[in-house]
Amino acid sequence: MPITASQIAEQLQGEVIGDGTVELLGFAAADKAREGDLTFAEKEIYFANAEQSQASAILVSGPFTSLSKVLIRVPNTRVAMARLLPIFFPQDEYFPGIHPSAVIADTAQIDSTAHIGPNVTIGDNVRIGARTALLGGNHIGHDSQIGDDACFHPNVVVYPRSKIGHRVSIHAGTVIGSDGYGYTFDEGHHRKVLQVGDVLIGDDVEIGANSAIDRGALGSTTIGDGTKIDNFVHLAHNVKVGRHCIIMGQVGIAGSTCLGDYCVVASQTGIAGHLKIGHQVTIGAKSGVMRDIPSKATVLGVPAVPDRQTKRQWLGTQQLPEMIHRLRKMEKQLEELKAKSR
Repeated sequence: MPITASQIAEQLQGEVIGDGTVELLGFAAADKAREGDLTFAEKEIYFANAEQSQASAILVSGPFTSLSKVLIRVPNTRVAMARLLPIFFPQDEYFPGIHPSAVIADTAQIDSTAHIGPNVTIGDNVRIGARTALLGGNHIGHDSQIGDDACFHPNVVVYPRSKIGHRVSIHAGTVIGSDGYGYTFDEGHHRKVLQVGDVLIGDDVEIGANSAIDRGALGSTTIGDGTKIDNFVHLAHNVKVGRHCIIMGQVGIAGSTCLGDYCVVASQTGIAGHLKIGHQVTIGAKSGVMRDIPSKATVLGVPAVPDRQTKRQWLGTQQLPEMIHRLRKMEKQLEELKAKSR
């Protein structure tokens, strides 16, 4: 269904520069755009490419002007894109119903508007909320709770007693509530310490594919409202993640560590156990966090220290070959002076 440039500007609280009646049918990058598409540009170089494209209009922020294209100027291009994309690419709809191949315990409570796909297994006393979709191959352990408008992609597994909030999206292959890694050395072998806690996931959380969220050893592993977790992330037992955090791919957080609200943890970072990470902390990629971090700090490196300190260390390391060359030259000169003085 086409939408005019003026209608888009009104939704985004922006303004149209040019013909507001132009109809837009799609949204595409500049190099893929066709006539009738809306594209976007954040910087001058991208704007030049967008202006040369076949797109009918360009979404911009800043003082861009064009003689050939309709512009929709907004305060923030990225935010505008996030709000527009669902209009041009509406999400799949999952109709209410239970697939004949699903295996559902008699004591489970499933809202009549939920979608239960093929080969789903739902245990005793499970509760599933309104309009929630289990797309196929999911296993939901006994006494678990899933809120409204959640979406579990194929092969997501939820262990018993997990509690998951509203509007939660979990991608394929992720496991919620698996055993925490708990062993104690006893008479020459590693004895397993039973993990009898649970997992609590707040509202509006998204978890990527093939991640593992371990249940607590005794208490709960918790993920706060609005947190977004990437693919291949491991949260160990009793980890507590605050609200609106961003955790990127291949991050591992060891047991009982607590993250505050609005933290950003970049890819391939490892965080040791029993640490306290404050609010609004940023941890750079491939960092190794060994100590507590105060709120609003930015750290980087192995071991992670304030980012400016790490960057100075990196610059110093780059100078080492030249320093070694100079040192050897000085040692040779010193030896020559010693030889002359004998």
